[in-house]
Amino acid sequence: MPDKHQQADIDTPSRILDTAERLVQVRGFNGFSYADVAAELHITKAALHYHFAGKAELGEALMVRYAERFSAALVAIDKALGEAPAKLDAYASLYLGVLRNQRMCLCGMLAADYQTLPESMQEAVIRFLDGNEAWLTGVLEQGQRDGTLSFTGSARGAAQMIVSGLEGAMLVARSYGDIERFQAAATRLLATFASTGTDSSQRAEAERGQTKGTPRATTGTEASSRRRASMPTGSPRPGRR
Repeated sequence: MPDKHQQADIDTPSRILDTAERLVQVRGFNGFSYADVAAELHITKAALHYHFAGKAELGEALMVRYAERFSAALVAIDKALGEAPAKLDAYASLYLGVLRNQRMCLCGMLAADYQTLPESMQEAVIRFLDGNEAWLTGVLEQGQRDGTLSFTGSARGAAQMIVSGLEGAMLVARSYGDIERFQAAATRLLATFASTGTDSSQRAEAERGQTKGTPRATTGTEASSRRRASMPTGSPRPGRR
């Protein structure tokens, strides 16, 4: 087994990545330096350069690790959930979890600094976004096939709207320090994809139940529909593409 010094050497890259990731998610990539990381970890800048030659290399390693973790989370969603609407809800919850830790999506923060990033990091950001949109496209197509989701235009375009909407909602919620603001925006965004066919069938069932005098609980889809209907007439609503 490795001794304490060897174990520390093995753990150092992970500790560097953990600290750098938090700093990026709070300050942005241009808002921290190697000196900040070294100070937090009580190591020298030379030790940092030993593991990551430069800030660009550190940034690439951050993106690779973050993308791998996010991809694993999407695989877990696919395994745990069958219905497309539930998968979309779980996807939005990934963003909510980050926000609850008083952080921002790493990719979103890097996208804000996109023009000043090294080319390799710019490419990593695009790969991350493309991967998310590809997964969402598959979920949307699944929902469209089985009638649980409805949207106009291409599934890819709808996926782009979801990513853009959630990333933007995080930024606004962070500015106000209001997580509920993100939750409300995410709920309304995903409600635009509720299947109208499903709503119609549920309304028909409700009418039959009321005719027979049978009480019936409000479904999640109906609740989403009522939320959409309760929006002020003059307020902007995420449109279907």
